[in-house]
Amino acid sequence: QVQLIESGGGLVQAGGSLRLSCAMSGRTFSMYRMGWFRQAPGKERDLVCAITGSGGTTVYTDSAKGRFTISRDNAKNTVYLQMINLKPEDTAVYYCAASTTGWPNMRPDYWGQGTQVTVSS
Repeated sequence: QVQLIESGGGLVQAGGSLRLSCAMSGRTFSMYRMGWFRQAPGKERDLVCAITGSGGTTVYTDSAKGRFTISRDNAKNTVYLQMINLKPEDTAVYYCAASTTGWPNMRPDYWGQGTQVTVSS
């Protein structure tokens, strides 16, 4: 059974940084494209960024470019999201997802439980 366990969310002031982690168990991690999605209150869950199984290719939405960095360590079965210069509009529940189909619009096979990121102004 696949599990995606996220950690690293929290409360931060505008301009601050956070690093999210998502660890996978139950499958061969490197087979999966991994992505980070976010969902703000009253809004849909949207893709923020994604990375291929090898880590060689990444994609970011315009709002994430230059501030967010997705990376992965296949030896640790973990994907990361480094966020800098956070803004109040980044406030959302962040979900990691694993997919074997779709690029760059990945279609997740599995979801993490979500971790809250709150950016205060």
